[in-house]
Amino acid sequence: MTTAAENLPAHWQPIPRAFFTRPPETVAPQLLGKLLARLTPSGWLAGRIVELEAYLGPHSQPPDPASHSFRGPTPRNAVMFGPPGYAYVYFIYGMYFCMNVTCEPEGKAGCILVRALEPVLGREVMAVNRRLPATTPDRRLTAGPGLLCQALAITRPEHNGLNLLLPQSPLQLLHDGSIPAAIDITTRIGIRHAANLPLRFSIAANPCISRIGKAQPIV
Repeated sequence: MTTAAENLPAHWQPIPRAFFTRPPETVAPQLLGKLLARLTPSGWLAGRIVELEAYLGPHSQPPDPASHSFRGPTPRNAVMFGPPGYAYVYFIYGMYFCMNVTCEPEGKAGCILVRALEPVLGREVMAVNRRLPATTPDRRLTAGPGLLCQALAITRPEHNGLNLLLPQSPLQLLHDGSIPAAIDITTRIGIRHAANLPLRFSIAANPCISRIGKAQPIV
């Protein structure tokens, strides 16, 4: 088994926890371009974050009815109410896992859904995990929250509640100094409540985003 200290580029560095103590709508655009890395028996898999959605905690005014935290703590969403910088993984549609990052101080339950990655390390293994040919375009591997979890073999039983900011963690968020040249802000996808809020953030013109949306003006 590869250890957590092996194979990651030396210039990839942990993200300070203070980065995640802020509201998710503030953190999300600044999380674009960062790296999500997952340790597997085959080595590290990693992708650059190119698309995210922010979900606000129940303390927000007004509260966010699209968030899993809207009605308060439950066994399913308990991680959301914990410390910032942890993985909240849930199961959806009876077939997909989706990974979120907790934000805000403990108890406030802000969260960011990772919607799409651009493959950086272990692309061939990602294709195997997705049961697709090695020649499959990057977008088909990791453009969507369920697809990227399949590609990196992220599951709720194994990864929910993991600290994403420790060098010893098998699931990590890291940065390499990359800053997107431009960011698109659009409404969130696939929700019925608060569907008009401009809380989806993506790297402009990146080919791996899950869906092209109509950009909203930044006020």
